[in-house]
Amino acid sequence: MSLSHSKPAAAGRLLRTGVLVALGFAALAAQAALPIEHWTLANGAKIYLVSSQALPIVDVEVDFDAGSRRDPADQAGLASVSSTMVEKGVRAGRNGEPALDQNALGEAWADLGAEFDVSASNDRTSYTLRSLADPKLLDKAVALAARVIGEPTFPDDIWQRERERLSASIREGNTKPATVAARAFSSAVYSGHPYGQQTTEATLARIDTAAMRQRYQQLIVPCRAKLSIVGAVTRAQAEGIANAMLSRLPGPEACTPLPAIAPVPALAESKEVRIPFESAQTHVYIGQPGYPRQDPDHFALNLGNYILGGGGFVSRLTDEVREKRGLTYSVYSGFAPGLDAGAFRVGFQTRPDQAAEAVKVAREVLAKFVAEGPTQNELKAAKDNLIGGFPLLLDSNRKLIGNVANIAWNDLPLDYLDTWTARMNAVTAADIKAAFARKLQPERMVTVVVGSDPQAKPRDGK
Repeated sequence: MSLSHSKPAAAGRLLRTGVLVALGFAALAAQAALPIEHWTLANGAKIYLVSSQALPIVDVEVDFDAGSRRDPADQAGLASVSSTMVEKGVRAGRNGEPALDQNALGEAWADLGAEFDVSASNDRTSYTLRSLADPKLLDKAVALAARVIGEPTFPDDIWQRERERLSASIREGNTKPATVAARAFSSAVYSGHPYGQQTTEATLARIDTAAMRQRYQQLIVPCRAKLSIVGAVTRAQAEGIANAMLSRLPGPEACTPLPAIAPVPALAESKEVRIPFESAQTHVYIGQPGYPRQDPDHFALNLGNYILGGGGFVSRLTDEVREKRGLTYSVYSGFAPGLDAGAFRVGFQTRPDQAAEAVKVAREVLAKFVAEGPTQNELKAAKDNLIGGFPLLLDSNRKLIGNVANIAWNDLPLDYLDTWTARMNAVTAADIKAAFARKLQPERMVTVVVGSDPQAKPRDGK
């Protein structure tokens, strides 16, 4: 949840900035990629900076190894709810700074015309700040962000209400076939790995604000921070921002490594999960564990997936399942690489009476692609589209900070953006075939089918 608000003064500043942003986007895109500076602070935090005067904006992302993969199994959801609760208030700070509740924080961000957000994914907890580069505003925004990062109150009364809201959301999700299918797929693909842990009413009931504070003390520490900074600041200013934003976190005397997490296990055999559900459409997922983001096959897999099912109406799956047979309105495939092997999946919805045929065709298309790879025409068309669209990945501060944070988090080469086009262009059809053969085993995949099928009986295993 973002704490950005609109007030006349703030809105005026952002409106004026919007004009400059529109003019600056073209300059950013034209540069294609900007050099990334990298260094480590005395407290162990790692800094990644792209200094650009094209826009009078500064974006900061601070990432910690504090995602849901580190949640205790009986408290699944702890990372997510903790990130939400960070924004509910800060305690009284230094030099007589007053405590601020959620409303006061919102007003403070609005007065600065700034945006601040906290979120948690499988791998990380992320804090993002966007501010105008005007030092008077930026310094205050950084100081406020430091308070939110370092002095959250985790108010118990708000958590009680939040937990009820989240429990109601879970109950509602259980009435939707898409949610049921996604949960079943995740549990089946990850086979007990933390990536597949599900937040339930029972796990929420075991989470209290004491658990949030303990988790915060263990995981949100300066020595494990990775800060990505993009915008109109110098290296010296960026170092000041980084030090200030982490200044209110208590750092341990020694930054001991966090416990290792076992890798996602490969599937030993195929698995089919059928869940009868009264719905107009049957929801289908087919997939398996994929690959970690650092895998050297990333470019070949990314390009190949565009051809298979990531390219929308120009993909093989769309052509075979939708265009030729009319079995579904849309079908897609995709990888979700993380620090570990995020899932590969094919997903679609179809009429219940067509589900069996749609699953059969999708499996055949997938198996054929893994066995044979793409054609030269498919490869050229995919390269033209992806390489031609690459500048659009860098045409704003917000997109650029996302790319820099991706490089930082995954320890990718600092010249990753500079070499992206050349590396993508160098991928051959043989490279794609070999990479898909290494990563995917169509005969050992999970298939989840959720929908109205009077002949289907719940079963797990095949």
